[in-house]
Amino acid sequence: MAIKPGRLGVGIIGAGKVGAVLGAALRAAGHAVVGVSAVSQESLDRAELLLPGVPVLEIPDIVERSELVLLAVPDDALPDLVAGLAKTGAWQAGQLVAHTSGRYGVSVLAPVKAAGGIALALHPAMTFTGMSLDLTRLVDCTFGITADPAMLPIAQALVVEMGAEPVVIAEADRVLYHAALAHSANHLVTIVAQAAQILGDIGVEAPNQVLGPLLRAALENALASGESALTGPVARGDTGTVQAHSQALREHALDTGSADIVDAYLALSAATAARAARRGKLSAEAYLGIQAALFEDDASATEPLGTDPDSLES
Repeated sequence: MAIKPGRLGVGIIGAGKVGAVLGAALRAAGHAVVGVSAVSQESLDRAELLLPGVPVLEIPDIVERSELVLLAVPDDALPDLVAGLAKTGAWQAGQLVAHTSGRYGVSVLAPVKAAGGIALALHPAMTFTGMSLDLTRLVDCTFGITADPAMLPIAQALVVEMGAEPVVIAEADRVLYHAALAHSANHLVTIVAQAAQILGDIGVEAPNQVLGPLLRAALENALASGESALTGPVARGDTGTVQAHSQALREHALDTGSADIVDAYLALSAATAARAARRGKLSAEAYLGIQAALFEDDASATEPLGTDPDSLES
């Protein structure tokens, strides 16, 4: 593929679900993907599907050939990879090096900057399947970007070229940023799986059909209205229902060994009650009633999450 004026030769290190998709998006924007690293058969197949014709190369060869190196590797592998390549003198002055980790900003790329390279953090706030349908999802996706102030326009331009929206995240806030995303998306999957298990355990043949409309509506309402969208027995202070839920889930845990479900229900219900009380949706009396209903078998948990009931009346 001929490179358009101002376009880059891009190397992809890591043909996982993220790397292969972003490589394809950059290629669609007119950049030339000059090489990709892939080890497992799954990664090789993904590279062939999303980056046809791109040579599979060793990592040092990719770095040597690339004007933009995209590091799409697991968070825990990133520091050692960057440092290891620095020890071999692989990084080049003027070279763009971007990673896709949510946890890290650009400090992890200090060896790149020491060699005269340009460090960028480009994290897509999206879950990936590693298939071509992810390319259409990028249009509605936001990237958390971090870079030195003078380099932010480069990071922003790359994200916009992939069809997404950049949002600047301060270096010091990267871990909290990533925690927020993991807390929402990853734990949502766990909650849905737990709910589906309960429905399956009581004989519902298609739990997803039951949960689908409810969860889609709840998510849309929460995104549109925030905590004003909160409904349900905890928010209403319906202690009898909460107590019944707690007891039923404890019995379910004994029957199935799925103690994680009741633990999650109790913790999230307590958090919901505390947040509802702080917003004035629950009185202090109702809040304490909910806590009693949740933790009637655990006298030490009458004030979870460090919440002082007296402060709920302010």
